[in-house]
Amino acid sequence: MKQFIEKYSNQVAGVLSCFDRLIFKGYLPIGYAAAMESFLASRRILIKDFKRFAPAQAERLKEHAKAMAEKQGRPYIYLDRKTPKEEQAQKMAREQGVTRGLVCVFATLEKCPSFKIAYGEKRPQLVAARRTCLCLYFYYIDPRFGLMHIRLQTWFPMSVQIYINGHEYLARQLDREHVAYTKCDNAFLSIADFAAAQRLAHGLKRKNWPRILEAFARMVNPLLGRGEWCDGLWHYWVTEQSEFATDVIFRDPQALQPLYETWLRHAVLRFDAEDVLGFLGRTRLTGEVRTEYKRRWPGARVKHWVNQNWIKMYRKADRVLRVETVVNQPRGFKVRRTVTRRGRAVTGWFPMNKGVAYLWRHAEVGLAANRRYLDALAAASVLPLEATQQLRQLAEPLRQQGRSVRPFNPASAEDIALFRSMLRGENLLQGLRHSDVRVRLYGVAADPKQARRQSAQVTRLLQRFHARRLIAKIPRSRRWRLTLKGQLALSAAVKYHDQDYPETYAATAA
Repeated sequence: MKQFIEKYSNQVAGVLSCFDRLIFKGYLPIGYAAAMESFLASRRILIKDFKRFAPAQAERLKEHAKAMAEKQGRPYIYLDRKTPKEEQAQKMAREQGVTRGLVCVFATLEKCPSFKIAYGEKRPQLVAARRTCLCLYFYYIDPRFGLMHIRLQTWFPMSVQIYINGHEYLARQLDREHVAYTKCDNAFLSIADFAAAQRLAHGLKRKNWPRILEAFARMVNPLLGRGEWCDGLWHYWVTEQSEFATDVIFRDPQALQPLYETWLRHAVLRFDAEDVLGFLGRTRLTGEVRTEYKRRWPGARVKHWVNQNWIKMYRKADRVLRVETVVNQPRGFKVRRTVTRRGRAVTGWFPMNKGVAYLWRHAEVGLAANRRYLDALAAASVLPLEATQQLRQLAEPLRQQGRSVRPFNPASAEDIALFRSMLRGENLLQGLRHSDVRVRLYGVAADPKQARRQSAQVTRLLQRFHARRLIAKIPRSRRWRLTLKGQLALSAAVKYHDQDYPETYAATAA
């Protein structure tokens, strides 16, 4: 996001990138019907007795939760309606002065994947079914991770969900390192040492998560203890959802407000499906891309979806611009790993699965997407004088090495279509090739002579862009990239053509 930071360096106090919300899920190896039947058989429990066995174990989990709460002097509360649990837990901890350990246990009925007995050939069998069962929410203030929760499904297969907040984790790391900061809600308003804070934030992605998460799960589930029914079973841990946020902290809230309104307008009107794909590192899509603008307290936000993943922008505490990438479907991204193909180990870039071992890759993907988004916003808030100068430079003749270089016409529909093609998301992501430009402008020519003429025209066109320093060659490749000047100039021309001129014309006509 170098382009964005350089442009607003006088107004920005610092930048921080870290995980915000992390949701992990743990699955015991009894998550499907055949595995559950094998588990019952190994414990010498008949399938017909599952109706009595499962509720009895669910009751044990509930009594264990009540005993934990009573032992630590904390409340066990049954919620009979939908309630913002985290807000209630935060309020309880604040009012009752809880700074460490269990805050409370919430119990509520929810629909969960489980099993039921069905008729089978010669004997009953278990089949997958969604059932309403009691779920327990254990809210803790952990010395490492701050306020977090563990959700335990009381019915088999007893899956576990663990929520951790990256900003809470970072606050405790800063306290340990004696780095001063100011924090409001879930955002840092100031940090004495941004470099140290960024280094500490990076530590979250490389922890031994299976060991940490397993310890939390065994703390709330007595059936995993030695000699118990689930002794010897271990969870497989996945990253169910990751939110990676980049916060740009402004010195003055008054400076952020007008810029933010400009960015919102630009994001809604100018970012198309190809741009959104480019932000998330995609060049092709099978699915849906959509953008949503929403007014909410304390302000507006814009959100772009690519299937089940999204990137969004909003303000925090009037001084923080937050761009956040949320990954729910990691197979939309790739990771370098070793897989088995036809009996051979092959190392390469393959779709990323949900395993918690790839949390570091979630951070890389999120940071790259946030940087692309912020750099794209840098082209939005071009000052009127700056925009006028850039449009004039596009339209003025230029001489290079004694030869005249043809100018562009920002009022020409043909040149505006060319500018839009150059600003496509995949071009900003991976650069553009001579052949890409030729195919987009002229299609695939069947006649070789015509193809050569078109190729020469594209060569001259790229020379025009290069002479004005709107594009630059990517070293050791056959690709070109748009420079910051190019992004600002072409975006200003498109904005003037699509938005400023029609609005001015409409106002004059009225």
